[in-house]
Amino acid sequence: MMEELLEKYAQVLLESCLKVEKDQPLFISYNIERSDFVRIVTKIAYKLGVKDIYYDVVDPYLKHEALMNLEVEELKKLRFWNKEMWNVYAKKNAAFLMLASEMPGLMGDVDSKKVSTMTKYALETRKEFDSFRDKSELAWCIAAVPTYSWAKELFKDSTNPVEELWDKIFDICSIKEKDPVSIWNSKIEKLDLRSNKLNNYKFKTLKYKSSNGTDFKINLPKNHLWASGKSVLADGREVLVNFPTEEVFTSPDCMSAEGIVYSSKPLSYQDVVIDNFNISFKDGKVVGFSAENGYDTLKELINICDNSNMLGEVALVEYDSPISNTNQVFLETLYDENAACHIALGDSFPECVEDGPKIDKKVLFDQYHLNNCDSHVDFMIGTSDLNIIGVTSSGEEVQIFKDGNFTEEFK
Repeated sequence: MMEELLEKYAQVLLESCLKVEKDQPLFISYNIERSDFVRIVTKIAYKLGVKDIYYDVVDPYLKHEALMNLEVEELKKLRFWNKEMWNVYAKKNAAFLMLASEMPGLMGDVDSKKVSTMTKYALETRKEFDSFRDKSELAWCIAAVPTYSWAKELFKDSTNPVEELWDKIFDICSIKEKDPVSIWNSKIEKLDLRSNKLNNYKFKTLKYKSSNGTDFKINLPKNHLWASGKSVLADGREVLVNFPTEEVFTSPDCMSAEGIVYSSKPLSYQDVVIDNFNISFKDGKVVGFSAENGYDTLKELINICDNSNMLGEVALVEYDSPISNTNQVFLETLYDENAACHIALGDSFPECVEDGPKIDKKVLFDQYHLNNCDSHVDFMIGTSDLNIIGVTSSGEEVQIFKDGNFTEEFK
């Protein structure tokens, strides 16, 4: 049974999410612990006619030892942080499958400055990949696969935590259902309709408030667009870049954020857990922050590169939604961000303004104030009592969220 579900999951990722074509190269990034699943993906990829597969395999424990024992210049010689092959395969028009696996807390004893420096270096070495992606010229998808340490952190009393986490993933992704593809097509249609309703209002400002202290507002650019997890590529193919997905999102005016937001879930960033934190903004920029856990790492991610202290995304997810209703904190951004409203420090999405993928990112920054940044880090702010008001250019106020969920108009 497990083998059948794993094959079905792999097939959905390749055929439905990525729309892999015959003779198209495939790039797979993954944790070495999940080589067994990658073998299944490989078998299906060859059946689809793929002949060129590149494996970007990472061993987090080896990364940890390197970070503990080597200096930055020595670390840069290791392929863990040199992402040049991402650029090579982007030029080949490869499909990119990014298999996310958390190792919560693994890097907790590593100098946060060193982790930040190497994260920045990795981002700088794959800029051509990012450019192709920003122009909607690449099929890519992020999906999760369990590791033992991640699963054990979530299910401490389980005798088989990996199988239990797989079971959660299969349920959330509808893999146990007869036709998961149809289920997800229907879900994306609903998210697209919701995006269209939001687009029709052409909101100028969003105002957030919840009882945990969040009191925040941000402007949206002229000609902004709300989108779902479906991405329409330049060649017309529709791919699902996050699997699973529950969000609708857009990119804000990065120079306009005002107020304070409080985290509603922990953030696992570079295998360090940041928890119970808040961030304050003025004139778009972070002007203050605090965290009960992971303060130094939060400080580094806010300042990791140019413009990483400004926002690039606002995303809306109902509190009453499938992942949220599992009552499980996953310590994996892909899942936790699809269980709660979230915002992201760093890079914006060109597709979130009209004709954005065709416009140079510097122009998008100068004319639309869409953030241009090497980094992009989501964190969750959605709560059961979050209220969001949209303000139109005429000053009309429209309730988008009430008590954590969309109002009837946007259901």
